[in-house]
Order: sequence, then C-alpha cells, then structure tokens
Amino acid sequence: MDFNNQEVYKIAVVGPESTGKSTMAKYLAEQFDTVCVPEYSRYYCEHLNNQYTLQDEVNMYYGQVALEEALTPIAKNNILICDTTILTVKIWSDHLFGHTPEEVTNAIKSRKYDLYLLMDIDLPWVDDPLRDFPNEREYFMGIWEKELKAVNAQYKIVSGLDEKRLKNGINAAREIIKKR
Repeated sequence: MDFNNQEVYKIAVVGPESTGKSTMAKYLAEQFDTVCVPEYSRYYCEHLNNQYTLQDEVNMYYGQVALEEALTPIAKNNILICDTTILTVKIWSDHLFGHTPEEVTNAIKSRKYDLYLLMDIDLPWVDDPLRDFPNEREYFMGIWEKELKAVNAQYKIVSGLDEKRLKNGINAAREIIKKR
C-alpha cells in the first residue's frame, strides 16, 4: 500500500486508561509498515508520582506536538500512527483542573486526524503506576466520545479481546483508508 506523494494520513489511537492504546498503535504501525508516535506523557510523568500541575499538562501538550512533528516526515506509506493526541491533555486538564489552557484548545481545533480509533473499556484494568482512575473508565469513555464529537472527528470504537481487538482495529483503519 503506497500512496506516493499524498499528504500523510493520520490515525490516532485514543481512549480511557488501560484500554490497549499503545498495543494497538504499535500493531497498526507494524501492519502499515510505518512509524508510531509514542505517548509523550508516559515519559514525562514517570517521576511525577501522580502529582500533576496544569503546567505539566501544558508541557505534555508541547512534548506530544513535538514528537508528532518530528516523526511525521519519516512516516512510510503516507500513514502516521499516533498513540494518543493532544486531546488527551484537554481531557485531563478539564478533569484535574477544571479547564484547559487556551493554547491547547486552539491547537486542538487546527490539528486534524483522519481517523480516531477509540479503544473500548471492555478490557480488564491492568494496574500501572501511571494510571489513576480504575473505577472511572466508563465516565472517561463518555468524555472521549463527547470530545471527539465536539471536534467533528471521524472515529470508530474498537472492542474485543486479544487478537480479535487487534483485528477489529486494523479492519477499521483499512476501511477508512480504502475510502481515500
């Protein structure tokens, strides 16, 4: 699958905590023989001990944008897979601090993705020191849908366990890419 000289097609893998986003993003990158933009906040939060500030959220916004911009030119087959987007910063900022800085909300309006794969909460919770809300995944799933609709995003909910989930994700991505 080579789209030669076309704009890079961006697929974002998003959703609540512990829903297999990183696994799916890496899998898609392998299947499409391209690069995956990692989730910057995992690196950033490693030593924060879950004590976040609004400035940390802004820093994560800048880090995610920088990673995406650095990796876009080396995307192969005109496809870029993103393990999250800056929309995550908005969701966390709103939840933790009651608002999102204007620089983030403005950027969300202008940064477009061709497809969002919203990972469903049908997977069991896997504890991780960087995860905070095991009992609020249903709430965050609703927030994700609301935020995706607010930016008029094209998105598919990806459900299923193990190989079935990966298959559902790749099929959703291929379906949208075929329409290109």
